[in-house]
Amino acid sequence: MLEGTNNSGNKRQLKRRRDTDTRDQKFESCLSKQIKSTKNSANTTGRNAATQDRELSKLNTTAALSTANSSPVMRSCLYRGNVCGESPAKFRGGQVFNYKELEVATNMFSERNVIDNGGFGKVYRGTLSDGTVAAIKVLNRGGKQGERGFRAAVDLMSRLQCPYLVELLGYCADQNHRVLVVEFMANGNLQHHLHPSSSPKKYQPLDWGTRLRIALDCARALEFLHEESVPPVIHGDFKCSNVLLGHNYRAKVSDFGLAKVGSDKINGQITARVVGTTGYVAPEYAFKGKLTTKSDVYSYGVVLLELLTGRVPIDVNRPPGEHVLVSWALPRLTNSEKVAEMVDPALQGQYSKKELIQIAAIVAVCVQSEADYRPLMTDVVQSLIPLVKSLTTSCPTTPSKLKHQIATPRS
Repeated sequence: MLEGTNNSGNKRQLKRRRDTDTRDQKFESCLSKQIKSTKNSANTTGRNAATQDRELSKLNTTAALSTANSSPVMRSCLYRGNVCGESPAKFRGGQVFNYKELEVATNMFSERNVIDNGGFGKVYRGTLSDGTVAAIKVLNRGGKQGERGFRAAVDLMSRLQCPYLVELLGYCADQNHRVLVVEFMANGNLQHHLHPSSSPKKYQPLDWGTRLRIALDCARALEFLHEESVPPVIHGDFKCSNVLLGHNYRAKVSDFGLAKVGSDKINGQITARVVGTTGYVAPEYAFKGKLTTKSDVYSYGVVLLELLTGRVPIDVNRPPGEHVLVSWALPRLTNSEKVAEMVDPALQGQYSKKELIQIAAIVAVCVQSEADYRPLMTDVVQSLIPLVKSLTTSCPTTPSKLKHQIATPRS
């Protein structure tokens, strides 16, 4: 009797596996069609057609297919387009919501609750049924991220657990609705603080110590993505507006809609259609479509330069020669007198000259036009730690690794 029961159970398990494999094959076939339609808009000049197909397939399927195997709920609700059930199902620290729940949480998506409007879509402040305050991000289907960006964000945020990344509380894929529910960060994003004209709300200027801590938090987030995640993850759109600040101005990195799985090695680079933000995109990505973890390092250097100068990456209202922040700043970063002239006036001499020179040195190597000359994020983290510690001990340490890399590219 027991043997017959076991055989029956085994047959049911085999049937479920076959059903799962069939669904995954259908999804992969559907995704392949999307890749073919996207391929026409990519920059493929001079490349062999077979190579293009292999690279594009690897780029798009690696980030998405892992989710299809991670949870039956996510597989059925997200990829098959089914309406999510009335009762929320748990998955990896998150929750599957139906649209009605989110309408209640945001008071019918009231404009009063809008806290941001970015590339993903509108972001609302909402209160969930258990009293948790959350940021509720509604996908703009006409935006640059779209359905694929939504899937990538759910996949990566549900798998990547790190105190320097914004936490995914749940999502909704109810009929045509695509919504992310993430932790609420009380002090908005870094862009609002550095560039007040970008926000209707008035923020106090960030002091020097807070800027250094934000720089370290961001560096640790990218270090985790590049060097602790397996395989490495390229954020692909690291910028000020994707750095969120909590109650104590501790920073977390958000928005994984353009993230890709990749490598920092030459052989592991991926080719992608350029969809980042102007002013933050690395040269090799902007001109050749080549994306690596070093592309994120460049973007990090731009954000660090914004923390230093208070300027935006592109400003056509500046005098000639100052429109592009990196081009204007790079020749000045190795001159201590000119660096002092570049500093955000809001800082009002809160820093030591030694700290300033060290930050300038980190920026200089991060925004090198050649990717091989840029450091790993681990090197950046190790260079910033003593600077942050010096806020209380007044004993900053020279970032020797980065000084060496100014003259010598990584092999």
